[in-house]
Amino acid sequence: MADPKKPDVVQQAREAAARGAFQEALDLFLVAETDGLLETPDLPLLADMAYATGNVDLTITAWERVYVAYKQSGDSVAAAGAAARIAMHLLFDTALMAPVRGWLSRADRLLEGQPDTAAHAWCAVVHAYERLLSGDLEAALPWARRAVAVGSQQDAAACAIGRVAEARLLILGGEVDQGLAQLDEAGVSTVSGELDPLSTGVVYCELVCALQGLAQYDLAQQWTEAMDRWARTKAIGSLHGRCRVHRAEILRLRGACDEAETEAVAACEELRPYLRRELGWPLCEIGRIRLRRGDIDGAERALLQAHDAGWDARPDLALVHLAKGDINAASAIIHDALDRPMRVPSKERPPNSGLQRAPLLEAQVEIAIAANNLDRARSAADELAAIAERFQSAALVASAVLARGRVRLAEGDVMEAEAQLSKAARLWSEIGAPYETAQARTALAKAYLLAGSEHLAALELGAAQAMLKQIQSRPDDAPGVPVDKAMPAHPASKAHNGFHREGDYWSVIFEGHGVRIKDLKGMRYLAHLLTEPEREFHVLDLVALETRSCPPSAQGAPPASHLGLGDSGEVLDEQAKKSYQRRLDEIDADLEEAQAIGDPMRTEQATSERDFLLRELSRAFGLGGKGRRAGCNSERARAGVTRALRQAITRIADHHPSLGKHLDRAVRTGTYCSYRPDALIADWR
Repeated sequence: MADPKKPDVVQQAREAAARGAFQEALDLFLVAETDGLLETPDLPLLADMAYATGNVDLTITAWERVYVAYKQSGDSVAAAGAAARIAMHLLFDTALMAPVRGWLSRADRLLEGQPDTAAHAWCAVVHAYERLLSGDLEAALPWARRAVAVGSQQDAAACAIGRVAEARLLILGGEVDQGLAQLDEAGVSTVSGELDPLSTGVVYCELVCALQGLAQYDLAQQWTEAMDRWARTKAIGSLHGRCRVHRAEILRLRGACDEAETEAVAACEELRPYLRRELGWPLCEIGRIRLRRGDIDGAERALLQAHDAGWDARPDLALVHLAKGDINAASAIIHDALDRPMRVPSKERPPNSGLQRAPLLEAQVEIAIAANNLDRARSAADELAAIAERFQSAALVASAVLARGRVRLAEGDVMEAEAQLSKAARLWSEIGAPYETAQARTALAKAYLLAGSEHLAALELGAAQAMLKQIQSRPDDAPGVPVDKAMPAHPASKAHNGFHREGDYWSVIFEGHGVRIKDLKGMRYLAHLLTEPEREFHVLDLVALETRSCPPSAQGAPPASHLGLGDSGEVLDEQAKKSYQRRLDEIDADLEEAQAIGDPMRTEQATSERDFLLRELSRAFGLGGKGRRAGCNSERARAGVTRALRQAITRIADHHPSLGKHLDRAVRTGTYCSYRPDALIADWR
């Protein structure tokens, strides 16, 4: 006889999802699935819980089951809606356009002849972004406008995202003022709270991507801060990590490279379960930060990892080679990048756009001057000036003025060089970009020196060097705080902070303010880190310590043996392997169609995506097709511990903002985790 209590598992899963206990909800849904209790209407919520916990393959698999179920039952519109959702996740989380096109084709066939529905609006959204990220800007605009038109009647979220897509396409087409005004309109829907969390996060992220790509840094910073405030309590899936990358970009621009690198590294950890090719985005950001700090080898490592992930890291890699003194390699790399641009689906700088070429041209000017190829430098500076004039962004204009000043200086036109470089220094200073300001002032010092104004040259060079020293210094290098004369362990002038568990709650005291916070696994990890500042804990040690200290109320968690402190199993589990194989089949179908219709751009893109997936699979299989096994459970533990710590810090920030901000800055995650406070933070008890 069936157990009448078993259907309660599904209800418990729904209740856990409603209160934000995503992992608990997913575990309960999977129990219900094993027992045969899960029905088609529950699969979308299962998919959402899988996405919230970093299981993208399970998310897509659940939606594929929804698609099959509704197609078999004859509900074409619901099946098309599921296909559109699959295409959206593939678009935003795998950046593989060929499978996206396959699912959109299925949805379009199902919706043919049907009156407009929300599914039509979402298909239009994904069509618009697929074309945008494939570099076909002209074809993308009608789809974006259809998403707005249908979404305004059928689905507010689709309308909002479609409006952002339309605004971005207007900007890329040169209608900058109209596009920026429309971005503001789209932002209203995020602030008003009328959209679901995932759609809200997508709108926020796309707004910031558009503004960062346009180099509208003041506006980008405002929206990044708004997204950050929202993300602390509402974001799910990859949105926390994406927000961190945006924050890292702004911090780098402002010269706060230590904080920027911390954010970018944390973003890599949070995005790793979601992104594949697009993981190169935060890795490139780490490379840029390290290059500014003078860490050339560290920059090169990060940029090569980005390249391995399928990202276009060539402009920054070229600058790394220039910094190492290898001008020939730098010239070859940047020349190749300009002549054969990769169609990487970047949301900030879409393919086939002037915004994609701008950073390449900036690097080209600097490298060509070093190679004494002034014709090439002059040509790149002129093209960069045309792009800046088209988009009228203060930072693009400043970049173009600096490039022109460098070329004039190399040509020996000292008076014109002085005028251009002085203007560039002023513009970058007004933007609030100390590194770029220092570059302009260094070049200006050379111009003054050639003009015989040694005093002015010394002033400019001194100011530039002071800026660069500030950017490249680490907190431990700060004047007045020698590393070997750190603050005493128990200074009498400071009160101790407190962090202790009291049953199902933690009592937390920081800066004289106390709060009580409900127990989370991440709170227990955090307690171990606070106990021994500066010590690096391997994630497996944290898992073992937390398991041994787990209170009776939490004993429902999997025992240590289930966490696998030995062999962690195959690099790709069976579900992931099947998912990869499905993606390959979809790419092969798209490649065959592209070749049949003679579309070389689509053929190149599909071939690139196929090569990328095959490289990913090769890492997971040994000789003879036998699955490789990971030597330990570090990767799984790293992801779980990082997620738990970040959730705990977010919860703390809700109740104690100043402590949340401190922990966000001081807690380092990864394979090794640590708590690294500054010297003025009192001891924890």
